[in-house]
Amino acid sequence: MRNEQLVRVATYAAVSVATTLFLLKLYAWWKTGSVGVLASLVDSAVDIFASIIILFAVRLAQIPADNEHRFGHGKAEPLAALAQSMFIGGSAIYLVIYALQRLLTPVEVQEVMTGVWVMLISMSFTLILISFQRYVIRKSQSVAIKADSLHYVSDLVVNFIIVVTLLLSAWQWLDPILGILIGVWLGWQAIRLGLSSANYLLDRELPVATKEIISQTILAHPKVKGFNDLRTYRSGSKLCIQLDLELDDDLKLVIAHEISEEVTQSLKLRFENIDVMIHLEPVSVGRDKNHHQWEREHKI
Repeated sequence: MRNEQLVRVATYAAVSVATTLFLLKLYAWWKTGSVGVLASLVDSAVDIFASIIILFAVRLAQIPADNEHRFGHGKAEPLAALAQSMFIGGSAIYLVIYALQRLLTPVEVQEVMTGVWVMLISMSFTLILISFQRYVIRKSQSVAIKADSLHYVSDLVVNFIIVVTLLLSAWQWLDPILGILIGVWLGWQAIRLGLSSANYLLDRELPVATKEIISQTILAHPKVKGFNDLRTYRSGSKLCIQLDLELDDDLKLVIAHEISEEVTQSLKLRFENIDVMIHLEPVSVGRDKNHHQWEREHKI
């Protein structure tokens, strides 16, 4: 299955699981009245809305480039992830306010074991989804799926804590305290997700380790003398690379073009989904001190 298909399947799986968990937790909250269960319920409601947004964003991001979007639609993924961070932040604020109210006016939790079983079933569904998402992330490096998976990982931890809290529900103050802690945790996750999404939207450079691989691949060609002005970023699942390739001054243009095509093919063999733009440059110009350059050869 192609990476694009895997990403789409992952979005369908997330929406299906989020909807199932919401219905299960709605029943559990109705039976128990627990703030902790409500916290998880609110989180699942946000998951449904956010996963639907990501589903449409992923479909949009995979639309090929057209006359009005020559670089494709890959930015739709981090844009959806940024929107998701806002929804998570809003739900966190609501949850903290509700939990504070319950802390001031405690209410006894009902039918504890019903809540425990529902949360355990929810954790099982979540664990299966996370495992599949991790597989998709390894294959595609999708920003949107990575953001969704991060949220479900936090769900898994939170649901485990809720189970423990339900079993200790005799202490009525523990339930709203847990709700407050979960709200703060969700708020922190929203901030992290928002910052990560913003970096993608602002075309942040790829990690140093990835750029090292790019450098080694370029310099492995025997006729390449070096390169400079390497610029990288990610757009959806696609890696975008731009650089000035330094070649012998006396090479014919047709030969220089062949070398650049060979370097491009080498990069495409190392990275599954990549867009490469190479500017050919005589080595004497590239090494001229007066020639503006941001990076030289393998120095990244």
